[in-house]
Amino acid sequence: MSFKSTLLAAFAATTLAAPALAQEIHVLDTYARSASPMAKTGAAFMLIENIGDVDDRLIGAASPAAQKVELHTHIEEGGVMKMVHVEEGFAIAAGETLVLQRGGAHLMMMGLTESFEQGKIVPLTLVFEKSGEIVVDVPVDLERKPEDGHTKGHGTGN
Repeated sequence: MSFKSTLLAAFAATTLAAPALAQEIHVLDTYARSASPMAKTGAAFMLIENIGDVDDRLIGAASPAAQKVELHTHIEEGGVMKMVHVEEGFAIAAGETLVLQRGGAHLMMMGLTESFEQGKIVPLTLVFEKSGEIVVDVPVDLERKPEDGHTKGHGTGN
C-alpha cells in the first residue's frame, strides 16, 4: 500500500469515527430491582444525558443477567395503565436528558438468569443509534422508593 493510500485510509477511518466520538452520552443514577429474589423479571432505571450537539436514540439493551432486555413504557388505555414495548427506542435530543423511572419509561429485564439481591451489581449494555454501545454497572436497590408515588408494573415492584 502506498503512502497516499495509507493516508487516505487513515483519513477515512477518522472521518467515519468522528460522529461517534463527537456524541457524548452520560449515564447517571442507575439502579435495578425485582419484586422478589425469585422473580423472573426485573427493571432498570437511570438518567441518560446527551451532552453532545447531535440527537441520538436509545435503541436497545442487553445483560447477562437476563435472557431479554426491552425498552418499555406505560400508556393509559381505557383508564388502565398498561406496559408496552417501545420498538422504535427512546429519542434523546442534544442537550436533553432521558429519564428512565418507575411508572414511566424503563428497561424491562425478562428471564432473569440470576437473583436480584440488594447491592448486587448487574452489567448492562445500552445500545444507541449513533453513540454505539455503552456498558454500565447497575446496582440492585430493592429499598429505593419511587419518587412519583407509582408502584405498578410488570411484577417488578416498579
